[in-house]
Amino acid sequence: MGAGFDGSRRLYEESKQVLAAGVSSNLRLAMKPVPIFAERAEGSRLYDVDGNDYIDYMLAYGPQILGHAHPRFVEAVRRQAALGQAFGTQHRGEIDLARKIVEHVPSAESVSLSSTGSEAVHVALRLARAFTGRTKIVRFEGQYHGWFDNVFVAPAASPRGGSALPGTAGQDPLALAEIELLPWNDVEALEACFRRHRDKIAAVITEPIMCNSGCLPPAPGYLERLRAVTSAHGSVLIFDEVITGFRLGLGGAQAALGVTPDLTTLGKAVAGGMPLSAVAGRGDIMALIASDRVTHMGTLNGNPLCTAAAVATIEALEEDGGAAYRRMEELTDLLTGLLAEIAAREGLPLVINRCGPVFHTMFSEERPVTRYEQFLRRDASRFAELAAILMEEGVLVRPSGLWYVSAAHTRADAEDTADKFERGARRLKGRRAGGRA
Repeated sequence: MGAGFDGSRRLYEESKQVLAAGVSSNLRLAMKPVPIFAERAEGSRLYDVDGNDYIDYMLAYGPQILGHAHPRFVEAVRRQAALGQAFGTQHRGEIDLARKIVEHVPSAESVSLSSTGSEAVHVALRLARAFTGRTKIVRFEGQYHGWFDNVFVAPAASPRGGSALPGTAGQDPLALAEIELLPWNDVEALEACFRRHRDKIAAVITEPIMCNSGCLPPAPGYLERLRAVTSAHGSVLIFDEVITGFRLGLGGAQAALGVTPDLTTLGKAVAGGMPLSAVAGRGDIMALIASDRVTHMGTLNGNPLCTAAAVATIEALEEDGGAAYRRMEELTDLLTGLLAEIAAREGLPLVINRCGPVFHTMFSEERPVTRYEQFLRRDASRFAELAAILMEEGVLVRPSGLWYVSAAHTRADAEDTADKFERGARRLKGRRAGGRA
């Protein structure tokens, strides 16, 4: 057990006096018993203000693919910081990073840089509408494309699609008027939508793998059908690879799955923890930015600290023919196998869905969980309770059940995690049985 969370509790109360909600992202409110305050992090470990240390599988919600404070990353940022933090002009680092993205990402003929995944999605949708002269956007239930008004929707209660409802108070309801919300992996629903709207659909945007909602894979042939339908109707196919880009491999999910979109949004792992995102895509679509038909601005777009970090991160992932990816795959094999064995031994209905070094754990009596409506029926509160216990044991994982493995994690980490998971599973069973944890 750790040292408790008194320091985090004190800082949380202090934070609430000056910082709205006491946190800078509403996701952090899900952390129980309290949103922890980090002191530092290194490799696969995060250390909080109370002296607790955690094997970190949250990894800042995904960006830390090399782990924390990787020497190559730190040196690149340090070196650039000494030369300047922001210029308001162009610099060599933007070219170097764009070349890396074009080299590795199949859809990338040209690149545009921004700071967040939400911004990248916004740029991609604007490009698609300008390129096609159309307005409707098709998106899918259970997928997340950022929190901007024109794409942020409430979780659907029905697996059959329908009206896109605002995801938050204060959202402009008219911003979603041109969104068509469909169930994912349903070819019939997709084709029916195109029959209804024909030449009005500017783009289809999709996560190639539904990482946020259960790591659900595309059904065999589904992405290929998406590609064919959008091409036949002159619509733009956008892959949101903010999670999968540079995490499933240097070419992202599109390279791994063999389907190339027209535009790709990238973020998170691409810069290893610095705020950088990108749209990468067909030259004729991206040329709309070059001709100034589509406006794309941002004070910190292509920030030199961020591009230096991104180039360093990608170079580290390139080393030895992508050896970091092979290590992450092997370690994830080991870790998920150990968790599955423990859950079976303890009689817990644990389902593990995995895509590369990302996996989702959930409690469900349904096996396999391959559809969004099944994911909605999982026992989310029970896993959130386990995540809180695991945090007390020294394992940091998102309460939603999404785990990230980094290049810094080791076999010893996996085995230690398994031991802590076993203790946590027994404590959870004890609580549920009315005993003492």
